[in-house]
Amino acid sequence: MPGQDPANFQVPKRARTTRPKTTPDAEPVVETLESRLFNRELSWIEFNRRVLDEAMDGSLPVLERLKFLAIFASNLDEFFMIRVSGIKEQIHEGVLEPSPDGMTPAEQLREIGRRLRPMLKKHVSYLHETVLPELAAAGITIEPYRSLVLKERKKLDKYFRDNLFPILTPQSVDSSHPFPYISNLSMNLGLFIEPNRQFTQRNLKHLFRQRRFTRIKLPPTVPRLIPINEKKGRFTLLEDVISANAHELFPNMKTSEAFLFRVTRDADIELLEDEAGDLMRTLEQELLRRRFRFPVRLEVAAEMPEKMVKVLTDGIGLTEADVYKIEGFVDIQDLMQLFSLDRPGLKERPIHPVLPAELHDKRKIFEVLKKQDILLHHPYTSFTAVTDFISEAAEDPDVQAIKICLYRTGKDSPIVRSLIRASQLGKQVTAVVELKARFDEENNIEWARRLENEGVHVVYGIHTLKTHSKVLLVVRREKEKLARYVHVATGNYNPVTSRLYTDIGLLTADEEIGIDATSLFNFLTGYSQQDEYHRMIVAPLNLRERFAEMIRREEENKLEGKLARMIIKVNSLTDEELIEALYSASQAGVEIDLIVRGICALRPGVKGLSENIRVRSIIGRFLEHSRVYYFANGGDDVVYIGSADWMQRNLDRRVEVAIPVLDGELKAYLRDTFLNNYIRDNSKARVLRADGTYRRLVPGSSAPFDSQMSFVGQEIP
Repeated sequence: MPGQDPANFQVPKRARTTRPKTTPDAEPVVETLESRLFNRELSWIEFNRRVLDEAMDGSLPVLERLKFLAIFASNLDEFFMIRVSGIKEQIHEGVLEPSPDGMTPAEQLREIGRRLRPMLKKHVSYLHETVLPELAAAGITIEPYRSLVLKERKKLDKYFRDNLFPILTPQSVDSSHPFPYISNLSMNLGLFIEPNRQFTQRNLKHLFRQRRFTRIKLPPTVPRLIPINEKKGRFTLLEDVISANAHELFPNMKTSEAFLFRVTRDADIELLEDEAGDLMRTLEQELLRRRFRFPVRLEVAAEMPEKMVKVLTDGIGLTEADVYKIEGFVDIQDLMQLFSLDRPGLKERPIHPVLPAELHDKRKIFEVLKKQDILLHHPYTSFTAVTDFISEAAEDPDVQAIKICLYRTGKDSPIVRSLIRASQLGKQVTAVVELKARFDEENNIEWARRLENEGVHVVYGIHTLKTHSKVLLVVRREKEKLARYVHVATGNYNPVTSRLYTDIGLLTADEEIGIDATSLFNFLTGYSQQDEYHRMIVAPLNLRERFAEMIRREEENKLEGKLARMIIKVNSLTDEELIEALYSASQAGVEIDLIVRGICALRPGVKGLSENIRVRSIIGRFLEHSRVYYFANGGDDVVYIGSADWMQRNLDRRVEVAIPVLDGELKAYLRDTFLNNYIRDNSKARVLRADGTYRRLVPGSSAPFDSQMSFVGQEIP
């Protein structure tokens, strides 16, 4: 109950789930019950543990498991660049204030290292002990240079001379050559060099008396896997070829064995309101500075001698605690080069997205939308439903204006081409481009400039807020009046990620949603002080308050004996206010299912606090990205879709939008099929328990049910 001493919480022996059986994961990490919340950073680590668990699922084809190993590594890079760097900054600035769960920055940093190191060991060992042998059995090998026959080595030596030698720049360290700058995530070889014989040039002798540390950066433009015979699937490593030919770089010098290392640096960009008169220019300057941000992690080959590790930590400015020794392949992401091989038997069978039946005929999409809303469920619904809608709007002579929020668009976007085409045809086109979309900043700057050059009205949103909403508005003249057509989605306008992420979108001609979309764009482009919307709920204006109200309404309905139930699907759940509201509803007896892919700070299944709350995470073939919010509402149920996770940043520091699904059949589909399938999942679901561990569900006596695959070929009403 609220106010209860957390020390008196009773953890049930078994978390309440909708499935009777679970299978334990290795090395569970138990949280203490000193807090009502889980630590955000440690919850993220447990999410990445689930990704690693998926990578080790032997039922998956071997290249799919390799993909998950690479995703694990990529996730970890971003975690260090953003989250760990932020904690280090707090420590540097002397911040002692604990996080909401009660941990100081220094305590968080220590616990992060304690949890990660065994995971990294498992990550690399699974690659070497399972994945690479299975690939070898399938005819795909990565072979050490030294194991090759003479003819093959000579061919690689020639490759070195022709393709590598001219672009390599070894950098040695001495009193006149300071330690070189090591760029973020670059792959490097470290070695020691010393004279092989007495140098004969009298005036240069003094330069060649001592042993020196030398760094060789692996050229990022050259593939990490060098073909020995690509048709036969035989490769060797770039670093092996360079190491074997290092003597070419250092004539008359003796070279030690070379060892790989990699540095991770802070990559977060925070712009203050008074910093930028010109947001694009300021952001470009910050992107240049990001290359030189402070280091946070040093990865080294486990065999690297301690003397070399010491040279690196001293030169880079890190401590022993920041060193991660990798017992095997460094940066597994580079092995995704193998995923492009034409080996369909080693990958999942492709799925074929379909168009909604309503869009099959030749009628204009505007005629269809006048009669009904259309729900899109990607990747099962083809994203061409969206791109064709924008293309048709661009070409339609009756369309007067197109307005869109672009957060991540990808390269060579057909959507951008359609916007340019619409502008060329004289339509009023407005693109709200979020320049601050993390790691897409440069791409978005490029698109913004191109759109501006083609006459599109480009707006960078509101400086202090990220525009994360996914909204498209088309205004069309019809019989002497203007009609509005709207697309609202949970995912970005990006055709590439639409094939990899699960997302929901709604195409509608609802008049009030159209009015709301107009008000939203006026807010984004003209700083209008619109504070009332008919159907939309908008962050940071009222989204938190409205969701809190809907949670309280379920609690009141339960106390009054009415139907009360919640199913919430988000990527992350950390907002304290909404978590406390969920706790209160649980204590009133409301049954709550939370489908949270990633971070979850809420502690479920605790007697007297959250015993009616169940939390599950789905880690599968596609990245779960859709956000859907269901409230029983006493029998008059409500379903919203939107762009917002339940995190403070989404609710307070971003422009987010959620809209109700009004069509009864579409609402029933989201409730009874979409959300229910995730709750039924006993193949890819992991259930969060009160001690912070996750347990993977197993079918038991039931038939296996994979929620993601259940949607393949399924028609939406």
